[in-house]
Amino acid sequence: MNRTDRSRARGAGLNRRDIIKIGAGLGAAVATSTQSALGQSKAVFKASDVQPPGYPTVVATETLGKKLAAATNGRLSLQMFPSMQLGGEKETIEQTQIGAIQMLRVSAGSIGPIVDDINVVNMPFLFKNMAHAERMMDGPIGQELLDKITASPNAGLVALCWMNSGARSLYNTKHPIKTIADIKGLKFRVIGNPIFIDMMNALGGNGVAMGYDQVFSALQTGVIDGAENNPPELRLQQSLHRGEALLAH
Repeated sequence: MNRTDRSRARGAGLNRRDIIKIGAGLGAAVATSTQSALGQSKAVFKASDVQPPGYPTVVATETLGKKLAAATNGRLSLQMFPSMQLGGEKETIEQTQIGAIQMLRVSAGSIGPIVDDINVVNMPFLFKNMAHAERMMDGPIGQELLDKITASPNAGLVALCWMNSGARSLYNTKHPIKTIADIKGLKFRVIGNPIFIDMMNALGGNGVAMGYDQVFSALQTGVIDGAENNPPELRLQQSLHRGEALLAH
């Protein structure tokens, strides 16, 4: 979303605190707009998410769209494209950078290679718990990190808020992960960010970088033994793997 769009949103009664309340946590929500001046004409923002309908971040973005439409009497609205309809995170980030997509929810792990400062939240074991993470993201440090994305000429994005879809965990098809020793030798899919690969290798596993859209088939064929993600994603994969055990930490 460009600066003209943000000014109009504030004039319509949407403030940053309202937007953050819709989400808040460990996923970057970024937006841009190809509109140079909206005036009084209607505009529909195209929004993308790799997750399916009903997933927390998808619902949060849809809620943001409803608030935007209500605040502008329908002049501004949002059309949601979930389930990787417009591509994986890497592809949709690139589309957002050129204005083909106006609003995008992606993992902080995918933003880290573009804006290195964001990798601070990608460090393993950084937070004590989710409440600790949310206090940081809703506070001045979280705002400072959002501002770094917005100010980055390499990104070409405007960071709106943080979203929370749960702490990242491990799930696999071999055995439960109860100690670090249980990770040894297992192949885990991770985001294509060196920090995630190095983390998995340091824990004794084998970090395999691949797109989210490849995880299901890779689990089926044994290319990977498991993946590193959050609880909602685990439940989604369990629904896809009916009859096949997925064991989580």
